[in-house]
Amino acid sequence: MSFTAEEIAAQPRCWERAIALAGEVEGLPSTGERVAVVGCGTSLFIAQSYAALRESAGLGETDAFPASEFPYAREYDRVVAICRSGTTTEVLELLRRTGTPNVAVIGDPTTPIVRIADAVIPLEFADEKSVVQTRFATTAFTLLRAHLALSEPSLLPEDLVEQAEEAVNAPLPEGAVERTQFTFLGAGWTNGLAHEAALKVREASGSWTESYPAMEYRHGPISVTDEHSVTWFFGAPPEGLAEEVRATGAVVSASGLDPAADLIRAQRLAVAVAEHKGLDPDEPRNLTRSIILT
Repeated sequence: MSFTAEEIAAQPRCWERAIALAGEVEGLPSTGERVAVVGCGTSLFIAQSYAALRESAGLGETDAFPASEFPYAREYDRVVAICRSGTTTEVLELLRRTGTPNVAVIGDPTTPIVRIADAVIPLEFADEKSVVQTRFATTAFTLLRAHLALSEPSLLPEDLVEQAEEAVNAPLPEGAVERTQFTFLGAGWTNGLAHEAALKVREASGSWTESYPAMEYRHGPISVTDEHSVTWFFGAPPEGLAEEVRATGAVVSASGLDPAADLIRAQRLAVAVAEHKGLDPDEPRNLTRSIILT
């Protein structure tokens, strides 16, 4: 079994620990603060989901940015940086430059970010050997989500860990692994998850992947969909859209699981497609575990 597959399977226990930590960590935003959340790659998509979830719950204005595109002229009460490696150049530069109170959610507590950030929340139990991020990203999101749920309990299903366990073991959509084009669709806070799912399949298997807000899918993107496609919904599909997709010959996935748990299924799809193509998901093409610019 690949490192990536092992780390995907470990997510329910990691999420359980993250939920337990939510009331103990320091440095995360208080209700009402104006917050910027930053990351790169996978961490950016988790930042987008967290920002949308926090703001939609009425807990404070929240924006998400790639660390390289941070708007220094804007005023925020707090910056939240998500960085598995603790060495990503753009994130470290941002934390050095900003005078805004900040906190970093990290995987490795022995890295330079610890000396730069105002506060750090290490999730070393969720750190990974793999280049392709899975359990660190979802564990960071679970921690952030559980922290929001201290103010708004409805944001965290009581059975989330059980749903994660179901996602680890549930069958993948029939015929999906053999398909060659994959589109992931979200809405609101699940848009970031859709982007992340597309990135996982692209990274691990080198496949053609796309991601959109679900209601935008009819406005052009559906034109690529055919009998070689999978269209994957995070959350309930908009009325009538799943039927339109099925009419193209595509495989449709709409699991009914919590969207974060359903991301585990998409991660498993990424590994399965890679293996079907004879690729090693632990050795994605042209990628390294951390981007360090010189």
